[in-house]
Amino acid sequence: MEEFQLARDKARKNISVADHMLIMTFPLVKDPKLLLAVLENIYSALSNAMSSLVYYERTFKRIPQFQDTQESKFNVFKDRLVERHNINKEYLRLIQEVREILLEHRRSPVEFSRGDRFVICSSNYRMKTISVEDIKKYIAKTRLFVADMERLVSRDAGIFK
Repeated sequence: MEEFQLARDKARKNISVADHMLIMTFPLVKDPKLLLAVLENIYSALSNAMSSLVYYERTFKRIPQFQDTQESKFNVFKDRLVERHNINKEYLRLIQEVREILLEHRRSPVEFSRGDRFVICSSNYRMKTISVEDIKKYIAKTRLFVADMERLVSRDAGIFK
């Protein structure tokens, strides 16, 4: 199996896990900290779907070599592939937004739960709130993104069977 196919399969699995955690596990546990785990799976799905297209393009030598880092793959995706494949720019904003929330979480000195929401406070007391409704929107958009990337990389997938 090629690298782009492995990344595509990981993306499918990540979004499935995120959805299961939100729909099945969260109502049982009712711990808003679980929303962060769901968000991490959403980001993994976005990242793997994006990587799938980048690896696909590299396999067919349509893009130059790049460092195998998240930042490098995102830049190649944004600079070269969004225009070429007519990808909705809303997906770029989604990837950046989810990544920023996770980075704020890692940097934050204070976090707490309030009702069914998870609140992340920055060092200058700027607050970011994550709710179940936000996560549901992220999952819906991520599903569309994964499906779009899957459609793009499956055009020539028969070559690798």
